[in-house]
Amino acid sequence: MSPRRSADFELGERIRVRRLLRGWSVRYAASRAGVSHATWSRIERGLQAADNRFMLADIAGALGCTAADLTGFGVPAPDRVTASAQAGVFGLRRALIDIDLTEPPDGAAPPMDELRRSVAVAEALYRACDYAGAARLLPGLLRDLHTETAGPDHAEALRLLCDATSIASTALRALGHPADAWLAAERCRDAAEESDDPVLRGHAAYSMARAAVACGSFQRGQTLAERAADDLGRHLGRSGGPEILGTLYLVAALASRCRKRLDDSRDWLATAAVLARHTGETDTMRMFFGPTNVDIWRMSIEVDDGDPGQVVEIARRTDPAAIPAGVRQVFYYADTARALARIGGRDREAIRFLLTAERIAPQHVRTSEELAVTIRTLLDRSRRRAGGTELRALGERMQVIQ
Repeated sequence: MSPRRSADFELGERIRVRRLLRGWSVRYAASRAGVSHATWSRIERGLQAADNRFMLADIAGALGCTAADLTGFGVPAPDRVTASAQAGVFGLRRALIDIDLTEPPDGAAPPMDELRRSVAVAEALYRACDYAGAARLLPGLLRDLHTETAGPDHAEALRLLCDATSIASTALRALGHPADAWLAAERCRDAAEESDDPVLRGHAAYSMARAAVACGSFQRGQTLAERAADDLGRHLGRSGGPEILGTLYLVAALASRCRKRLDDSRDWLATAAVLARHTGETDTMRMFFGPTNVDIWRMSIEVDDGDPGQVVEIARRTDPAAIPAGVRQVFYYADTARALARIGGRDREAIRFLLTAERIAPQHVRTSEELAVTIRTLLDRSRRRAGGTELRALGERMQVIQ
């Protein structure tokens, strides 16, 4: 019987094949990715895991492909709900193209009370990571809000349009469509600029920075966050100003980490933590800025830095229930699981956290490439030992196991 190929070996083989097709040496390919040639060689031979999302993104970028091309997972769609979310992307994209504020809207919009209720429903779907539900609701809602911006409730329609396009950007980013998320963030920016509200402008800049980072444009994301933070710093007396400023600090920390400037990233996190102690736990514009969310962001940033023990320690002292929204709680459980999977002998705990993350936000977990990599690694190690049956079932739901 031939030996079973490991997940790391299969990933390494895909990387090797793409490198050879381009006629590149290991040393040249590694220099393009910004990693050492020894590290690249170990990854190709399956001797080192590439479950670090930043490293995997750098390797994919160097080879001119996506991380999904290398992992072989794509965006999993193992059930009708998740498949429906993916199918809804096309309609959402069309709506975002249509709602250009420089073009006059067509038709009539529902009453403003109905639009407010619909945005509240979209927000509830966002909090629950129900991307399929959001994808069904948002196209029509976006068009109605676009129409209402030409009516007597112009100012409120613009504010609601900022909310709806921000939700659309987050959903599209989570579903693996970062360029569409950028389009949604641009529409959010257009509405914010038309409203001339500095807090809304900061909120839109956050959406644009997050989408830029998701697209791999790390410097662009950094610049957007820093400029917006400087601008909003002059308007902190406005309602929501400090909370949105804090979220801009957090995305600046993420962009710095992606640019391999970990010290800068930690400085941004420390600045956000100081501000969070003053604001306390908040839910302004669905950002949930506060001490708990700063810790969850810290976990997401540190989990790929090679120090999983620090992530587990942060998790130990953090109560995710302080944020009443699955859209943030899922990162706590998912990133703790990823950290535990990198610590020897803690696979059973990792599986428990993964299953909790899936229970809270199944659509989020089942469309996550990085969690698919973690699950594949755990499956390769488990051989049906620690939690093998439950883990295998989760792998089947994510199409990690065919």
